[in-house]
Amino acid sequence: MDLSGKVINQLPEVSGSSKSGNSWRKQEYILETGGQYPKKVCVSIWGDKIDQFGLKVGEQVTLGIDVESREYNGRWYTEVKAYKVDRSQVGGSTVGPPEDVFYSESEEDKLPF
Repeated sequence: MDLSGKVINQLPEVSGSSKSGNSWRKQEYILETGGQYPKKVCVSIWGDKIDQFGLKVGEQVTLGIDVESREYNGRWYTEVKAYKVDRSQVGGSTVGPPEDVFYSESEEDKLPF
C-alpha cells in the first residue's frame, strides 16, 4: 500500500532494548495527504531505514507502508510502518509516462486511420 503526502513534522527518535538484548530505534513522522480533505498520518520508520530514507520536514514523498494492529490488555493499537520511500512521485502521479503505455515515433507503429 502506498501513502503520498508532505512531511509536516518529525517526532523525536526513540530507542531501547528488546527482551533478548537487541537494540532498536524508531523515528516517527507526520505526513499530510493531499486532496480536498487532507489527513494527517503518523508513520514509523525502524532501524537503519531511518538513516537510509533521510526524510526531511517539507518534502513531498510517497511511502510504501504496512498497517498493523496489535491487542494489549484489551485495547488495540495500530501502527503505520514505512518500508520504502519514493521521491519521484508527488500527489500520487508519477513523473514521466506510466510504465504500461507504449510510445513510438516510428511510421510502422502508426495506425492507418
